[in-house]
Amino acid sequence: MKKVRWGLLSTANINRRLIPAIRMSQWGELTAVASRTQSSADAYAAKWEISLAFGSYEAMLQSDAIDAVYVSLPNHLHAEWSIYALRHGKHVLCEKPFALTLDDVDAMIAAAQETGNVLAEAFMYRHHPQTKIVKEWVENGRLGEITMVRGTFNFAFRSRDNVRLVPEWGGGCLWDVGVYPLTLAQYLMGETPQWVQGSQWLGDTGVDEFFAGQMGYSGGRVAQISASFRTPFYTMAEVLGTAGRLRWNRPFVGLEDRQRYLRFYPAEGEPEEIPVPPMELYLGEVEDMHNAILHGAPTFLTLVETRNHVRTVLALYESARMGQVVSL
Repeated sequence: MKKVRWGLLSTANINRRLIPAIRMSQWGELTAVASRTQSSADAYAAKWEISLAFGSYEAMLQSDAIDAVYVSLPNHLHAEWSIYALRHGKHVLCEKPFALTLDDVDAMIAAAQETGNVLAEAFMYRHHPQTKIVKEWVENGRLGEITMVRGTFNFAFRSRDNVRLVPEWGGGCLWDVGVYPLTLAQYLMGETPQWVQGSQWLGDTGVDEFFAGQMGYSGGRVAQISASFRTPFYTMAEVLGTAGRLRWNRPFVGLEDRQRYLRFYPAEGEPEEIPVPPMELYLGEVEDMHNAILHGAPTFLTLVETRNHVRTVLALYESARMGQVVSL
């Protein structure tokens, strides 16, 4: 069976995490990179030992040299170039956030359906054994009835010269890192919230540099999320149930870190460490794409889920602007 030939659409910093995963996978090979200039593409290709370098995005996507593309462009360009790639016969793994409007999401999904090419949102943590173990605990009743999901993802900039602070480019901490605890809550709750309430602190560029949100689900269940560009790195997640709770300190990043833990705190008795099989963080989403491309399997993270991710983010932003609860 042939391997999936990958191209990187941009020389973004996040590529450094996907490159090893592609090369580690049995059915993938990293073939090309595209940048806005030939000199930039050549330099990047030399650094990462990539065989082909294209001096424009169009040139790579029009080439027969690749089968799949990783879209790691700034947020506001995800929809445009994902659609372009799909219509030029390429399968697309699009970095989060998938798009900034529901119209763009729908256009991307329509392009995938029209062309028959695979399209998926790149939430790497969803594919890791740790996240799947937590989902199993939620579903098997060991925690009792779930009452709350909590999640946080914070980090502070080293420099203010950052695309995440540009409002026209889809900047803001909710779009950037708040989507992680948000999508975790959607996954564990198994549905879209019925209502949301958001609060934000806007920085000097006009984007949210702190965001806190609460989301209400059926049965009185609640999720609480927060994200920040203003505080040192910190991330955690917790699921609370009537029979106990799960807490873990590396829900979205550094899952290979030896300091990572996943613990069950029962209603009575001592905490229990839950073993998690090791896996490179980004490998799962790459292998999921290969399975869909080569075998026609559905992607693990569905486009229905992806649309609801964006829908919920937009509702939280609306709530923060209006200062009131928004129903979905």
